[in-house]
Amino acid sequence: MNTKTILKGALAIVLGASLVGCGSSSSSSSSDGSKTYVIATDKTFSPFEMTDKKGNLIGIDMDLIRAIAKDQKFKIKINSLGFDAACTALESGEADGVISGMTITDERKKKYDFSDQYFQSGVSMAVAKNSKIKNYKDLKGKTVVAKTSTAGLSFAQSIQKKYGFKIRVVEESSLMYQTVNSGEAVACFEDTPVLKYMIGQGQVNFKLASKNEDPCYYGFAVKKGENKTLLSKFNKGLAKLKKNGQYKKILAKYE
Repeated sequence: MNTKTILKGALAIVLGASLVGCGSSSSSSSSDGSKTYVIATDKTFSPFEMTDKKGNLIGIDMDLIRAIAKDQKFKIKINSLGFDAACTALESGEADGVISGMTITDERKKKYDFSDQYFQSGVSMAVAKNSKIKNYKDLKGKTVVAKTSTAGLSFAQSIQKKYGFKIRVVEESSLMYQTVNSGEAVACFEDTPVLKYMIGQGQVNFKLASKNEDPCYYGFAVKKGENKTLLSKFNKGLAKLKKNGQYKKILAKYE
């Protein structure tokens, strides 16, 4: 075999491998024909995503996606990555969907297709229990904290100029709470149901210092124009869970 023939053969192998890589998908099918979808989520966003004493992922979102998968007869692999990383995984094709207490917004609709809304939320400000901060006016000249790419951060930014405070942005919810506990920030902005759950469970020694702002809804997200089948299955499953009462039971479990 001459050198040209060897080079042609090698090039064909490389091109073949490249084509296989380009056609790859995060989802897969098993021998029984059922589909396995990769679902990305946050690391901690109680009561939607959290871990139990054994390290298992639990929470409203986790119970919901598992119940829908069971009802609609598809399999899932859940990757707990952190909110920003979950969105990046979806955009890069490393995940088929994201369920992570994601607020449905017009900006996000440019990149994602959303399911029917499955939870009503909003944003509140929380402060340390012994804090003298009573309202937004008390924030002037001080530092608040919020998590990146969240409704809490967006709301804080929307009132920042009016009330004259500084914003520190962190990657994880736990870091946000630590920043308030350490005194590096006087308040945090987070989704109201999350703060109420954390305070009610005694997981943070905080109190709410504002009303529920910017009412919004959570949705399950897939990359825009892709995974329409998965989105349809989610909506069908969600409707069925609401009809048979299982949806209410999931919510009640984490009250």
